[in-house]
Amino acid sequence: MRVSFDIGGTFTDLVLLDERSGRAWLGKCLTTYDDFSRAIAQGIRELLGTGDLGPADVDHPVVGATTLVTNALIERRGADTALITTRGFGDTVEIGREWRYDLYDQQLQLPDPLVPVRQRFEVTERLRADGAVHTPLALDEIGRIADRIAESGVESVAVCLLHSYANSAHEEAVGAVLAERLPGVPVTLSSHLVPVIREYERTVTTLANAYVRPVAGEHFADVERAIGQVGIAQPLVLMQSNGGVVSTATARQYPLRLLESGPAAGAIGAAYVGQRLGLDRLIAFDMGGTTAKVCVVENGTPAVHHGFEVGRVHRLKPGSGLPVAMPVVDMLEIGAGGGSIAALDPLGLLKVGPHSAGSRPGPAGYGLGGEQPTVTDADLVLGYLDPDYFLGGRMSLDVDAARRAMLAHLGPAFDDDPVAAAAGIVRVVDEHMALAMRVHATERGHDPRTFTMLAFGGAAPVHAARVARILGLRRVVIPTAAGVLSATGLLVAPPMVETSRTRLTELAQWSDAAVAEVYAGLVGQAAAELAEPVDRVERFVDMRFVGQGFEIEVPVADTDGPEQYLTRFAAEYQRVYGVRPDYQRAEVVTWRVRAYGRFTQPELVRTAPDTRAAADAPRTRQVWFPETGLTEAPVLRMLAQPPGTRVVGPAIFQLPESTAVVGPGDLAEVDRDGNLHIMVNLPSANQDIRRSEVAA
Repeated sequence: MRVSFDIGGTFTDLVLLDERSGRAWLGKCLTTYDDFSRAIAQGIRELLGTGDLGPADVDHPVVGATTLVTNALIERRGADTALITTRGFGDTVEIGREWRYDLYDQQLQLPDPLVPVRQRFEVTERLRADGAVHTPLALDEIGRIADRIAESGVESVAVCLLHSYANSAHEEAVGAVLAERLPGVPVTLSSHLVPVIREYERTVTTLANAYVRPVAGEHFADVERAIGQVGIAQPLVLMQSNGGVVSTATARQYPLRLLESGPAAGAIGAAYVGQRLGLDRLIAFDMGGTTAKVCVVENGTPAVHHGFEVGRVHRLKPGSGLPVAMPVVDMLEIGAGGGSIAALDPLGLLKVGPHSAGSRPGPAGYGLGGEQPTVTDADLVLGYLDPDYFLGGRMSLDVDAARRAMLAHLGPAFDDDPVAAAAGIVRVVDEHMALAMRVHATERGHDPRTFTMLAFGGAAPVHAARVARILGLRRVVIPTAAGVLSATGLLVAPPMVETSRTRLTELAQWSDAAVAEVYAGLVGQAAAELAEPVDRVERFVDMRFVGQGFEIEVPVADTDGPEQYLTRFAAEYQRVYGVRPDYQRAEVVTWRVRAYGRFTQPELVRTAPDTRAAADAPRTRQVWFPETGLTEAPVLRMLAQPPGTRVVGPAIFQLPESTAVVGPGDLAEVDRDGNLHIMVNLPSANQDIRRSEVAA
C-alpha cells in the first residue's frame, strides 16, 4: 500500500494506492497554513478510514510534494541569511545581469536580493577560470567573519566564491571553518549545490537554498512527525522539480530542488496517463486553486530545463525574478486558479488574477469570510459547480454569497447581473489561459492544435473544453484522478538525482581519461545523494560552438566519443534553430548525469467509486454557456458511469475532487479505465453529432 500528498496553495491532495489491485482512494483537504502537516494527517486518516485500512497497511515510503519552498521565496519568509563571496563580488546579487527586462519602463523594478548589504561578507581569495589558484584563501579572515555572523544572529550561510565550479577547495575550506565556529548553522556551498558557470545565477541559487534551508528542515520534521502520529512506520521521501524522488536527508540539504515539486508531480502524472492511453503528444493543463500550469509532454516525457525564475516582479515578464539554476520540468505558470480574484481596474476593465484568495478566507462561496469574487465563485454562479457536492459533498458552497460578491464588486459594470459578471470572469480567464498555452507551445516549435489536452487539478476540468475550443484542440482527456493527479504522479515517479559540473572542453582536446573522471565524479555524487544503489544512468551535456555565449542540452550515450558528440550536437542545433552551421569547432560546457534508483512503477488501474454515486437518480440543473445562455444540462457522477457511456453536451460530469464541463455539441465518452474523453465540437470540423441520451 502506498500513500502520497501534494500540498497546494489552496488544497492538499492525497492518494492511497493498493498496488496489488491497482485500486486508488483519493482525498482533498483545505491546506492548513498554520501547520501544513495537519491537513496531511487529517487526509491520510480519512483515506485509511474510507478504504477500511490501517496505518500498518502502508508498506512503502510516503511520497510528498510541497509549496513551502516557493512560498518562502515569494513571500520572503525564509531564514536570516549571510553571504560569503570573493573580495570585490559582494554586489553581484545587486548588479545582476545588467540588462532591463522591459526596455521602455522608466520605473522598472527589480527583485530585492535575498541578503542585505550588511550581511554580505567578502574574503580574500581568487581562482582562475580553470581552477588554478591566483590568490590563496586568507583563512584568518574566515574566523573573523564567522565571529561577526555569530554576533548578528544569522540562521543560515551561503558560500559562493569565484570559479569554485572548477575547484571546490577554497569553498570547502571556508565551510570547514564555519562548521567549527558556527555549530548548528547550516552552510550551503555553491560548489556542492550548483557547480556551473555564470556567477550571478550561481550566487542567487546558492543564496536561495540557504534562505529556505532552516524553514524547510522544520517543515519536513513536522510532516515526518505527523506521519508517525498517524501510525505509519515508513520514511518520508519528496518530489524534486525535475520529476525525481529523493530522501528527506538530501531534501534537507538541498531544499531548493523542491521549488516546483507539485507542478513537476502533475507533469509526471499526466505523462503516466498519456502512456496508458497511447497518447505521445500532450498539453498537460493543471489548474488548481491558486495558479494554472501548462506543460508540453512528448513521447511520454516532460522536458526538463535548467533554469527557473521565482518571485517575479511582473509574472509574465522573464528577467523580472530571481534566476535559479536548478533542473525543473519545463512549464509555464499562469496566475489563474479557482481562487484568483476578479476586479475592475482604474479604467473599468475586468481583470482576473494574479492575486488569489487562497484557502483562507478563500472564495466568497466558501463561506469562510471571503468577500471578493473569484473564478470559483463565477463557476458556482454559472452552474458548473454543485454547491452540495464540492469535495465530494464534504464541503458546501454558498451560491448566494458568490452572487453577492459579484454584485458588490462588479455589479455596475454588468448592469447588476451576477450571471453576466460571472460569464465575464470565465471568458477572461479562459482567453488568458488559451493565449498562454498557445505562446508556450509555439515558442517550443509546436502547433497546439496537433496535441491532446489532458486536464487535471480541481479547476482545469471545468475550463478545459472551452479553452480547447479557443485553441482549436479537438480532444480533451479528463483522468479519473483529475482532481488529485499531482498526488498520483508522486506514486509513479522514480528515485532520481541529477548532478552537473562545468568543465569547458573543446572536442578537439578530448581526453577519454578526463571525461571518464568527470562522469565518475558526477555518478558518485548522485549515488551519495540517492542514498541507494544506482540502477541506471542517463548522460547529457550542454554544448555550443566555440565563441558562442550560450549552450543547448544534448543527450549522449556512455559509448560516445567526440565524433558522436559533434554529430548529436549538430542535429539538436538544427532541430532547435532550424539551421546547421558549417562550423566544426564545438565544446562541452557542462556535463550532467541523471542517476535512477531501483523502482517498480505501480499501476493505477481504477479509482475507488464514489459511494454516493450509485444512489443518486439522474438529474439536471441550469448551466450557462455562451451558445445557449442558461440551459438545463444533465449532471452525472463520472466514476459511476460504465465504460462506453457517451453523452453529447451540454453536460456536467462530477468527480469528488473536480467537475468536468462538456460544452454544447461536444461528445463525451468514458473509456474502460473511467477516464472521460471529450471531442470538442469545433466550428471548422463540421461535425454532425446528434444529441443523445446517456448510453451504456
